Amino acid sequence: MLDTQNVSIRSASVGSMDNNVYVLTAKNSGDQVLIDAADDFARIQEVLDAGAGDLYGGVSQASVRMIITTHSHWDHVRALAEAAEATGARTAAGSEDIADIPVPTDVPLKHGDVLDFDGFDLEVIGLRGHTPGSVALLFRDPDGPAHLFTGDSLFPGGVGNTQKDPARFSSLINDVIERIFEYLPDDTIVHPGHGAGTTLGAERPHLAEWKERGW
Repeated sequence: MLDTQNVSIRSASVGSMDNNVYVLTAKNSGDQVLIDAADDFARIQEVLDAGAGDLYGGVSQASVRMIITTHSHWDHVRALAEAAEATGARTAAGSEDIADIPVPTDVPLKHGDVLDFDGFDLEVIGLRGHTPGSVALLFRDPDGPAHLFTGDSLFPGGVGNTQKDPARFSSLINDVIERIFEYLPDDTIVHPGHGAGTTLGAERPHLAEWKERGW
């Protein structure tokens, strides 16, 4: 668990693909956001309940306001229907991926959107290439480094899989460089869709290498 002054950030690895799911909870209001209802809703519910335990200021109950899907691949949506039904939360995803997500999407997202919750905002960063509508979500902690939830578009050691398609790789690497590395500072914490996290500072020296190798 990562604790900021106003928001707690919890994660869990779920399913056969070891997908990371993330829950952000505003301590003052109880607003929660679930990023990638990938699998195992029982485990996700445990993470939501743990976040609710952080509340203070007289808040009696946490409320899941939105479930955001970073991209449409099957391993990131296996618990989406169950999570949406159980929580009543709105669903959101990149507009170009909506047709491939097997649950209706309430809020289509595009690059530059800002999602306003009671206690924090999330900025939408479009990262085209892993899928056409892949998005990252940026939480700016006013008292510490920013937190960037990148789905499968950026990992320690490289960008997401583009199946050796030069056009898709070019699109993704260019978006990652222009919309992330040229936009955010080195202390930004990266929370990927699988595996361990990293920082932009740790990855920045390798950008030319990634571009040269083509994956």
